[in-house]
Amino acid sequence: PPPPPPPPPSPSPPPPLPLFNIADTPLTSDDSRTPALPQSFSPGTDSVFSDQSGFYSLDSNVPGLSKVILNQLSMKDFGEYRAAVEGKTKGLWFRNYKEMFQKMEETFKFCAGCNKLPERLAEGQTLKRCVKCLNVYYCTKDCQKKDWPHHKKVCKILRLVAIDRLVEWLMFTGDLPFPTEKWSKAPADVKGWDDWLPMQEGLTQSLDRVLSSANMAALWKNAGRTRPDDDDLRQSLWRIQSEFLSRVLTVGRAIQQFGLDPYLKPVTVHIVGASHSETMGARLTDYDELSHMFPGHQGIEIVMVGPEVVDGCIVRPPLRAFGPKHKVYISAYKGLYHQFWEDVVEKGEAARPDVVVGFHPGFHANQGLVQGWLPSLLLLRDYNIPSVFTMFSDTELQYSLQILLELEMHIRDSGPNPFSSQKPEQVQACPNKPPVHCNSHCVRFQGLLPQDDLQGSLNDEV
Repeated sequence: PPPPPPPPPSPSPPPPLPLFNIADTPLTSDDSRTPALPQSFSPGTDSVFSDQSGFYSLDSNVPGLSKVILNQLSMKDFGEYRAAVEGKTKGLWFRNYKEMFQKMEETFKFCAGCNKLPERLAEGQTLKRCVKCLNVYYCTKDCQKKDWPHHKKVCKILRLVAIDRLVEWLMFTGDLPFPTEKWSKAPADVKGWDDWLPMQEGLTQSLDRVLSSANMAALWKNAGRTRPDDDDLRQSLWRIQSEFLSRVLTVGRAIQQFGLDPYLKPVTVHIVGASHSETMGARLTDYDELSHMFPGHQGIEIVMVGPEVVDGCIVRPPLRAFGPKHKVYISAYKGLYHQFWEDVVEKGEAARPDVVVGFHPGFHANQGLVQGWLPSLLLLRDYNIPSVFTMFSDTELQYSLQILLELEMHIRDSGPNPFSSQKPEQVQACPNKPPVHCNSHCVRFQGLLPQDDLQGSLNDEV
């Protein structure tokens, strides 16, 4: 990554600003600046920022916030945003780091009490930031006082969120994630982070290397706020590292839970509904932790499938048969899973999966998403494919379970994920809502619910 840009002439541009992870939103046919809201698409306001309801969820809480984001990203409409997220344009560049971080922070500036944006404030009025969390803003003391009963419950954790959203930029400079160490325990003995962390004897040194890096220094020189102390930054680096590893370890746990043996034969894993968060900036080495988990395995293939897959080095054909031993092979396909099955798997151009994993499918959010997921869910059920889906919270898990049971899925188990991300996620347009964590809960299912169990469920409902 280039250093902080020197004075003119010819300053080196900083890495692109991380694009906000909002999924595709339908556009009207006559005005690409305004998102259409189909009757079947009515997202709730309690989803995290990366939910598929994206811009709609933002504007339902803070009208006009999506326009602020587009303006700060120097985009004239949603079409340009979608093109950038999908990798169809070269990305975003700013004159220097200070401008980049300032524009990112501007997208969080609105009154948490009355939802006013800066452009709607009275003349001479400015938004003031909470001095404790440095995360939320207020237009007046009255708004702050009225909001305090809600904000005081989350102020401490939102302080961590404010640090993380800046430190997360190091994912785009290449400082994060850093390499991990080989496992000294058998996978069956690693039941969560408390078992995984002691195997990482060099973790502190790895954190300190990033802590003293040139990019960390550049970040806080230009971030527009005081640099936190080193202990806070180490914890932030670990939280962001954990979010990256959470997906990989969840896949490894799914392999274990379904009794698959990577030492006996190669294992194929399909990541269904893969989105920007899994594929933007993805590298061919992203799942190498599985080789630490199963050293000497016969080969593990990860195929990421989803309509929001971002173009990059992993977008390459999947394997048709056995892959290289002791290696993890990653490929990706842009499209719906049932289309991938019909166009690729059934034609023998890709191996059938041993297990399918979905990270935050989001079909609980509204009827439109349920209908979009229905062909893929029925495919998983009717082909009796072992599957694991993750959720952000227990509430989301319960809604998802209800939908899966209505489809007569055989639920094997559900509950908290021991490899949940440790990084809290803020609902941007509703900042005082308690933060959630990626992959915090999961459900494991396979095949059709046995008829005896189905009849019992119907009797319970009656």
